[in-house]
Amino acid sequence: MLGARCLLRALRSCSSAPCPRPKPPARLSVRDALRVQSPSGERVTVQGWVRSVRSQKEVLFLHVNDGSSLESLQIVADSNLESRELDFGCSVEIQGQLVKSPYKRQNVELKAEKIEVVGTCDPKDFPLKYKDRPPLEYLRQFPHLRCRTNALGSILRVRSEATAAIHSFFKDNGFVHIHTPIITSNDCEGAGELFQVEPSSKIKVPEENFFDVPAFLTVSGQLHLEVMSGSWRGSSSPSQRWFSPAVPRMLRSATNSLLLAKSISYTEAMEILKQASQNFTFTPEWGVDLYTEHEKYLVEHCGNIPVFVINYPLSLKPFYMRDNEDGPQHTVAAVDLLVPGVGELFGGSLREERYHFLEQRLARSGLTEAYQWYLDLRRFGSVPHGGFGMGFERYLQCILGIDNIKDVIPFPRFTHSCIL
Repeated sequence: MLGARCLLRALRSCSSAPCPRPKPPARLSVRDALRVQSPSGERVTVQGWVRSVRSQKEVLFLHVNDGSSLESLQIVADSNLESRELDFGCSVEIQGQLVKSPYKRQNVELKAEKIEVVGTCDPKDFPLKYKDRPPLEYLRQFPHLRCRTNALGSILRVRSEATAAIHSFFKDNGFVHIHTPIITSNDCEGAGELFQVEPSSKIKVPEENFFDVPAFLTVSGQLHLEVMSGSWRGSSSPSQRWFSPAVPRMLRSATNSLLLAKSISYTEAMEILKQASQNFTFTPEWGVDLYTEHEKYLVEHCGNIPVFVINYPLSLKPFYMRDNEDGPQHTVAAVDLLVPGVGELFGGSLREERYHFLEQRLARSGLTEAYQWYLDLRRFGSVPHGGFGMGFERYLQCILGIDNIKDVIPFPRFTHSCIL
């Protein structure tokens, strides 16, 4: 009797306890799945887009990528898991066992137990085709889809790493990252080629101005950065070479390569161009700006190495660049860095820190009232200073060897095109 009661109590205890549920499969990105060194059949779930489908008599092979890795994960499944909706470009969720792959090119593969098509894709209508390697010009038409290709995936990864490396360099050297305004009332470059910002309501009430002054999309934040600047530059004299050590150090930090560069004056550059046997679309003359064809020729002439061009004519540059006082050919302490395959990578200058020089130039240009705040920076504790700005997309072109700048920008904007 006692034994029966104990047995009954034990059965009641088991029936009231919650039954253990099977552990759900771990959700892994393709990158994390590929990083598993010694797979032991653990059950996992992977999501992504199908890059390829290959069906044999008894086995189905898929390659799936979720954007976390350039390499795709191979899926091996029984042929009975195949469906009509399973095609190139569709999105899937796959559950199965992560196992050691017998193939040398990959460490792991996923032995599928369940394949669910989350989003279908008609391969006839899909602009990207299996095994095709379309040119970048073709992909430019589909900014919402081209990120699924390895070409754009690679470019965007390099872009991300370069951004991080440059920010890290400046942070490690004591700089502070400042966000300058997108909307401005200043024409920083002085070319007058600005996009004006107006509210849509202005169509109905044209006399109103949202900002009370004309406002534009900025072309450069350098004047705002100059306001925020709180550091003296390292040199005690306004030398034209004040910036040269910093630039190669910054680029070397981002690319891990040593830059060998040559320095020539604008006047020397013009002499080289005038003696060239090449016919230029734009005739090189002293006092005329350098065009891309000129810049690329100068780089080739100097041995396909980076070239600093210094001391540009005063008439070519904005009012804030420092006067060299070097008549009769009046120049300013400006510099451009030209690199192979691209031309100008960045431009910089010493700033005119002398109040009366700056006041006279602003007066001659009729800009005194608009830039009174800039004169105030000279009135109240001015110091010798300068700076440079780099075209980040041009830098990517340089290190990746990409001809068109539109192909290193996720969503490029250009004449007659504003997709998305």
